[in-house]
Amino acid sequence: MTEEYCPHHQDGHQLVKRIAIAIVGLLIVCAIVVLLVWAILHPSKPRFLLQDVTIFAFNLSTAPHLLTSNLQITLAARNPNSRIGIFYRKLDIFASYRNQQITLPTLLPTTYQGHRDSTIWSPFLYGNDVPVAPFLQAGLSADMNGGLVMLDIKVFGHLKWKVGSWISRRYQINVHCPAYISFSDRIKGFQVGSAMKYQLLQTCRVDISL
Repeated sequence: MTEEYCPHHQDGHQLVKRIAIAIVGLLIVCAIVVLLVWAILHPSKPRFLLQDVTIFAFNLSTAPHLLTSNLQITLAARNPNSRIGIFYRKLDIFASYRNQQITLPTLLPTTYQGHRDSTIWSPFLYGNDVPVAPFLQAGLSADMNGGLVMLDIKVFGHLKWKVGSWISRRYQINVHCPAYISFSDRIKGFQVGSAMKYQLLQTCRVDISL
């Protein structure tokens, strides 16, 4: 017995095949357009500047090895792109000394930066009785006695690029801002109540990765 030929069945298969080819072709065209737009616009990394640091407390005890550091920083971020916006999400900022975190992370607010727009954050960073390793305690004590301590203000989080109505996938952003804190007259600060404020205007290193 031979199988009967059904023209309607064959037409249905051809229609499904054509629809699938059209969808794949449309997706390929969209991907090419996005890649072309991305290549032409080529987004530049945001620029971060550590403007100042205000020290409310910075006390080191030797037995046990504990550090209390309470400070406020002013951090500026600028979007240098003329056609691309930037979404910042889940940005945590904290202070570290020789790669050891010495304050709790502070969450910065979710922010959108338009074309060539700038944003300024002024978060407080707190680290009360943070244990430090003995070798770090010795190094920090020596730096304080020498009159100059270099902290690293770090920002970790995510960003997305925005071109028109299109929003990119999520990228990781890492920012490192050196902050030189003086315990002598090597860097001039000025009194703000019981705190000391240091104008730094320090450029930060910015890394973007998947």
